[in-house]
Amino acid sequence: MSSTQKRPNFIYIVADDLGFADLGCYGGREAEFGAVSPVLDALAANGLRFTQGYSNSPVCSPTRFAIMTARYQYRLRGAAEEPINSRARHSTTLGLPTEQPTLPSLLKGAGYRTALIGKWHLGYPPTFGPLRSGYEEFFGPMAGGVDYFTHCAGTGDHDLYFGEEEKHEEGYLTDLLSRRAVDYVDRMAAQEAPFLLSLHYTAPHWPWETRDDADKAPEVRDNLFHLHGGNIHTYRRMIHHMDEGIGWIVEALRRNGQLDNTLIVFTSDNGGERFSDNWPLVGGKMDLTEGGIRVPWIAHWPAVIRPGRSSAQHCMSMDWSATMIEAGGAEPDPAYPLDGVSLLPVLREAGAEFARPMHWRMNHRGQRATRDGDWKYLRVDGHDYLFNIPADERERANQAGRDPQRLARMREAWEAWNETMPAIPADATVSLGYGYKDMPQR
Repeated sequence: MSSTQKRPNFIYIVADDLGFADLGCYGGREAEFGAVSPVLDALAANGLRFTQGYSNSPVCSPTRFAIMTARYQYRLRGAAEEPINSRARHSTTLGLPTEQPTLPSLLKGAGYRTALIGKWHLGYPPTFGPLRSGYEEFFGPMAGGVDYFTHCAGTGDHDLYFGEEEKHEEGYLTDLLSRRAVDYVDRMAAQEAPFLLSLHYTAPHWPWETRDDADKAPEVRDNLFHLHGGNIHTYRRMIHHMDEGIGWIVEALRRNGQLDNTLIVFTSDNGGERFSDNWPLVGGKMDLTEGGIRVPWIAHWPAVIRPGRSSAQHCMSMDWSATMIEAGGAEPDPAYPLDGVSLLPVLREAGAEFARPMHWRMNHRGQRATRDGDWKYLRVDGHDYLFNIPADERERANQAGRDPQRLARMREAWEAWNETMPAIPADATVSLGYGYKDMPQR
């Protein structure tokens, strides 16, 4: 960025449990009401769409630790939970430590205004919370999932906060978040300082409820853990509601003359759930197969990104936090070196790519994975696999027997990386989560 260019605003939008092909711009099919995601499709058409973008984890809160810190989540105790359970609301260990530098705290230190609108899922006050980790404002739920109308978590507790004060507000949660984001953009237009808005939707995470379900009595609407509920039509409508809200925010940026110099990044915290479209990938949430970790990534920044581009650059959640830290002129704390890698060269130059080895591990089913170039090493339930991803995106042709030397090299690379991370604590828990505990294991 030149010395004369104004520092950009950032809007970091994270959907919840969105599948790789749920959006039209990723090959998703139209719904009975038409296009599911016209706003996001337009952002992709006028920006940059990544085809090889990954989440830091195939489950919610671990990815959010990575987004906040721009570091591998495994460095923090709370991220060993897969995910943090809402019953941990009194824990003093399961959350984002306040001494840990974060994307918002680093940008705030560099003069940015900061707000989180939406899901937190990184521990509860008074020990943890958004306002204790760099955000000036917070509106949303603290837990992993809440009902869209009652705003109650799985424990039955009401979970909608203004800052650290729990308050009631009527309305469909997706719309409440979108309208609050519009208000924030409008308010920031009068400020001299740039801003970071983290907009973390709960959509299309269960319970599967659309805006049209508001008139149904609570006892008629399915409850939070309705294993018998949901369908593809409701699911797509939920994505469409989110997409509409993003359109309101884009219009607010345009109205305030801030669209050109705002980097909008859109992704999902992990792969899709039971109604998601992950084609051509297999697996989903809780899996280190491609369907669990490869997710949509859209970047829109008219001042920098030429429209109509796509990139096969390998990247993961924490890289986008590192990108915003660099683009915002913030300085990482040398005591907490970043694992994320800035993607600014890719945003600026068509065709720019660089080598980006990436590693994952999951306590669930003893999973591990490394993606390095075309190749992926995967272990599930003690069995090792080797896949050439461009040639076999569905991970069906195991090359381990044909190329044992490559398998050994990639396994050794994963083990060397794993030695740099803390061990998984013996008391870490795995919550298969609603939507998976009732399904057969592959």
